[in-house]
Amino acid sequence: MLEFLDFSFLDVLDILLVAILIYYIYKLLKGTVAINIFIGIAFIFLIWKVTQILKMEMLSNILGYLLSGGVIALIIVFQQEIRKFLLMIGTTNVSSRTNFLKQLKFLKSEITLETNVEALLNACIKMSKTKTGALIVLERTNSLDFLINTGDSMNAEMNEVLLESIFYKNSPLHDGATIIRDNFIIATRVILPVSDSENIPSRFGLRHRAAFGISEKTDALCLLVSEETGEISYIKDGNFELYADYNELTDMLRRVIQ
Repeated sequence: MLEFLDFSFLDVLDILLVAILIYYIYKLLKGTVAINIFIGIAFIFLIWKVTQILKMEMLSNILGYLLSGGVIALIIVFQQEIRKFLLMIGTTNVSSRTNFLKQLKFLKSEITLETNVEALLNACIKMSKTKTGALIVLERTNSLDFLINTGDSMNAEMNEVLLESIFYKNSPLHDGATIIRDNFIIATRVILPVSDSENIPSRFGLRHRAAFGISEKTDALCLLVSEETGEISYIKDGNFELYADYNELTDMLRRVIQ
């Protein structure tokens, strides 16, 4: 029993690293259906380790076989989350020093971007008043280069007038999503992967499902303006928020992307 309580520095480091890993896995799954499965697996694993310590061999063996045999099933269940995690680590925009440093920031709770929040929100507010539909995707640590080829490449500094002109209903660029990296519009008319989640309310159309889809596969932030109601919504990590208070939205975006 005393040997069990004999902790070395490596034991403390091991526990700390495992705790950090579990925290970021939880953060990755938070707000998705998979979080309930993850909690259940973690609970079974904890019971398994307790049965090993208490030398309850029969129950320990059963739980061990259950956990080891379920690896393939877990890969199938968590395929979207695994894809998102791998994108987070090995995204394609590590070629430059700036973007490489941005990859290392996935260990932080939020990412710092130099996006002009005032210009972005002013454009959204004006489009909201005229009920001009818009879908704006803000790139964070995961590169969205794989989506650029689905639309029209652009490298223009983002400003209020440019955003309004892109989503003007008679503009040839208004269909699809616009991707913003830092403070530059890098692509327009982008086709996003549509989410097939059954948890998305039926009132949401393809624009919202596309925003959910990209937020499920990457850590991108999506701003939407509804052409039916003019409401501004915000989607991050598969979670939907509707903001009627523009000051609240401004504070929130500044907190997240600046």
